[in-house]
Amino acid sequence: MDEEILKTIAGQLRKPHGEYAIQVGEKMNAGNLYINRYTIEALQLAANDHVLEIGMGNGFFVKDILVVDKSINYIGCDFSEIMVEEASKNNQKVINSKQAQFYLASADKLPFNNELFDKVFTVNTLYFWDNPPLILSEIRRVLKPKGQLIISIRPKSIMQHYPFVKYDFNMFTKNDLTDLLSKNSFKILATIEKEEPEPEVNGEKMRTETLIARAEKE
Repeated sequence: MDEEILKTIAGQLRKPHGEYAIQVGEKMNAGNLYINRYTIEALQLAANDHVLEIGMGNGFFVKDILVVDKSINYIGCDFSEIMVEEASKNNQKVINSKQAQFYLASADKLPFNNELFDKVFTVNTLYFWDNPPLILSEIRRVLKPKGQLIISIRPKSIMQHYPFVKYDFNMFTKNDLTDLLSKNSFKILATIEKEEPEPEVNGEKMRTETLIARAEKE
């Protein structure tokens, strides 16, 4: 594949923008179906949970969180203006009922009060964090005491086979991920590794896997 195309793909995955942004968001919904399902299971949602998602894209999976219990309060933030607009359009009903809100924001400067959330989670964004310690510090700030952070990624063993990752993707093994969290004042509660159904790419099936770390604010 042409290198310019690979750069474009990488840039769109980092931050959907321009004329292809909506299409990119829809493709991410399909490609990330199982990792989102596994993440929602790992959240272990409870009544009255206040939940923050960093990088919710077009908000397609918000409905699967709020259906768990009507008392759950969800906030999503993304630094793609188009994704925030799309998420708001796609979730107008739960916005009106005050179950959900969406913000344009960067993960390194979250526009929320201290100790607001019971759980913070993010799916497939860690590769793009320019300053992980700073972002983890922000997450700790907005988490309640003993609040939980759930990070879901595709492990390095999977990601390294995608040709676009040479353009500004940081890849992580399970040990890399748990070390990062431990060094930034999070206690590891569980790591979850799940195989996903193999998608077909250019006529060939590709192995796909979800890696989830669930950690507690120390």
